[in-house]
Amino acid sequence: MIRPWQTVETKQLGNFHIFKLRSDRKISPRNGLPHDFFVIDCVDWVNVIAVTPEKQLVMVEQFRHGSGTVELEIPGGTTDATDADPVATGVRELREETGYEGENPRQIGQIFPNPAIMSNNCYTVLVENCRIKHSTELDSGEDLVTHLVPISDIPGLIASGKIRHSLVVVALYHFELLRRS
Repeated sequence: MIRPWQTVETKQLGNFHIFKLRSDRKISPRNGLPHDFFVIDCVDWVNVIAVTPEKQLVMVEQFRHGSGTVELEIPGGTTDATDADPVATGVRELREETGYEGENPRQIGQIFPNPAIMSNNCYTVLVENCRIKHSTELDSGEDLVTHLVPISDIPGLIASGKIRHSLVVVALYHFELLRRS
């Protein structure tokens, strides 16, 4: 049986605006030996599956600094202290990044982005019957272009490598599972 490891010491190593880094010293329940682990603490993230009445997904294209590439993704972002829950975050991010609003917003998935080294969750929120209602409200560090993509094109875009962001692929899979049920 796998048992949790006891934390005996935690040290904050740095605060880098979008994440904090800490070191945890833990004791192995199997052999009693101490080990140091490094953990990235981030706020939770939300990805939005926004579907139009014409069965298209509202998607965004943006430059990603980690990979140095332009990626086709779904809208999303980090939770703010003022957001009531992941659904509120998703509705806000959809409006800010694309100007779209819709109906029946709800959570359809939750994952750990990388539980080996990160402490946060990533939620998938579905919003239906989306229509453009506002102008975008991009952060100073965002440059986005909105695209409408037929739902039927998504598998081919993933298979061909046009959609490569792992958390976006997972969100799209949550959506596919919902559609199959």
